[in-house]
Parts: sequence; C-alpha cells; structure tokens
Amino acid sequence: MDFTQLVAQRYSCKAYGPRQVEPERLKAILNAGRLAPTAKNLQEQHIYVLQSPQALAKVDELTPCRYGAPTVLVVAWDKNNVFTYPGGQRDSGAEDAAIVATHLMLAAANEGVDSCWLNLFDPAQAGRVLGLPENEEILMLLDLGYAAEGAGPLPNHDSRKSLEDTVTYL
Repeated sequence: MDFTQLVAQRYSCKAYGPRQVEPERLKAILNAGRLAPTAKNLQEQHIYVLQSPQALAKVDELTPCRYGAPTVLVVAWDKNNVFTYPGGQRDSGAEDAAIVATHLMLAAANEGVDSCWLNLFDPAQAGRVLGLPENEEILMLLDLGYAAEGAGPLPNHDSRKSLEDTVTYL
C-alpha cells in the first residue's frame, strides 16, 4: 500500500481481539520509532512495551481506553536530554516524542497492526504506577493489536476539512 492510502485508511481502533502482535512485526514498529527524527538527533525517547497481564492491568487502572489491546507502548522522553529553543520557553521533548509516536502508529498500519493513540490518562500518575524513572515524561500510550470482529473506524472517519480551511499561505 502506498503512503497516501495508508494514512487515509488508518483509524483509531477501539476494540481489539486477543491475538498478539507477532515479534517481527513489533520489532519493525519499534524500529520505525527508533528511526524518527529528533531535534539535534538527541534521541531522547524511550519506549516501554507492555504485554504482561500485570502491566496491562496497570494500564487499565490509568485509563478506560485500552479497548482490550494485547500490547500497549508507552512513549516517554528524557526531560534531561532535550533541545531548548531560543528564548527558553519550550523544549523539544514533547514534539520529538510525538514524531516518534507518529512513526510507531504509521509503522503499525504498514505492518497490518491496528492502533489507537491514547491521551486520556494522567502522565505523572502513569509514570509512578509504571515505575518509570523520574527524569522521564510520558507523552502517550499506544494500543497495538488486531481489530476485533466488527470493529472499524468511527462514522466520521472520512470527514475532513478542506485544505483551504486548514492551510494558509503567507
């Protein structure tokens, strides 16, 4: 499938079957995150792979949005290893982690694996519950798995604003 088809067809899966993501597909997905660009190539991301019943139970404590996914990736970054923008008001941590997360999500679609970007959780609480180092901040959780029978995109999936409504040339 070409890239345009991939991004048009990918959707946030909200119901997963029990089938695990095959190790070779998971490795390809994780490698895509590893290859994502980061500011100054600092590569401050850290990805945690949650698959054990104990780890998934912790996710279920943090959010109602696992939707039965057999794998959840936690995308975090090292707050001590970021590029600080001129002016000192922002750093690259969240944006670099978002680029990594997007690579993971699109690589999953490329591998035929369904996903859902989760943001309905408290990142600080999640870090404590999962036992992450204090210098790391969580951007998002990414459900991974195979859609349950009958699952599909939301009815408004194909509804998109026009380029004229979302782009301005200056």
